[in-house]
Amino acid sequence: MILAIETSCDETSVAIVENGTIIRSNIVSSQIETHQRFGGVVPEVASRKHVESITWIIEEAFEKAGVSPQELSAVAVTEGPGLIGALLVGVVAAKTLAYSLDLPLIGVHHIAGHIYANQLVHQLEYPFVALVVSGGHTELVYVETEGRFQIIGQTRDDAAGEAYDKVARALKLPYPGGPHIDRLAHEAEEGFPLPRAWLEQGSYDFSFSGLKSAVLSALNSAAMKGQPLEPRAVAKGFQDSVIEVLVEKALRAVQAYGAKQLLLAGGVAANRGLREQLAVRCAEAGVPLIAPPLSLCTDNAAMIAAAAFLKLKRGQFSSLELKAEPMIKLESWSV
Repeated sequence: MILAIETSCDETSVAIVENGTIIRSNIVSSQIETHQRFGGVVPEVASRKHVESITWIIEEAFEKAGVSPQELSAVAVTEGPGLIGALLVGVVAAKTLAYSLDLPLIGVHHIAGHIYANQLVHQLEYPFVALVVSGGHTELVYVETEGRFQIIGQTRDDAAGEAYDKVARALKLPYPGGPHIDRLAHEAEEGFPLPRAWLEQGSYDFSFSGLKSAVLSALNSAAMKGQPLEPRAVAKGFQDSVIEVLVEKALRAVQAYGAKQLLLAGGVAANRGLREQLAVRCAEAGVPLIAPPLSLCTDNAAMIAAAAFLKLKRGQFSSLELKAEPMIKLESWSV
């Protein structure tokens, strides 16, 4: 039994997971309503909300799991990357629990958690390629064996989720913008033509800031002419551009690295358009697509427990001097 804590951004979550796959409880408290009026996450506000919530969420996780503290094998926590103040709340809570219960402490990389969220519902086969798409990250990760990560492509500027939020703001849609753009894109019959950023030949990296700028330029130009663009057409054009690049590069990586599966991970993994296109392309290529249920796409502590289980099996524990590391590298966390 691992009790895990996740407070890297604007979700406070505590979970108890058995043997790395059986979710006994997974309590998530979202701060979306708090941050909506600001149009994005305010780090100081997020930290204070974590402080207010963490104790009762730990208590609720125990209650829902029907587990006593004495039945735990370890305490895990997201050590990074994330917002430093938010991470600190979870790290201090986890260290306190581990010390008071005399249990091993396991610091977990947030992206490793997103990738291994899939292990909670699917059997993973190595090697695989993971497409991680969230508000702060867009990465292609090659995982040759269990817990061994190699980043083969990443965004050079905006993450995909970040670009979604910025375009949504320009379209005067509520925060977070991703679900609203996804919905509008599905309602549109035709998309506004927008560029694709393929970068250098053979590159697995991504770039979305140019696409975001193209959307803003088109909206401003149309407004000055008194001919505003149809929001649904813009949403579809933007989403089609993002998804085409993500899908093509992911499939190219799968073939180049001989991966047995393509894993989808991160908050944007909940995007219906992305899931549909990946499903079609993977079926055509004969590659199994592994994607978590929507409840495990966004930040949650069950995914942190799943990743922590890799370390628990190997007896790889953190000291009580564990620090929040907002810029920690994924490869450095490999088991």
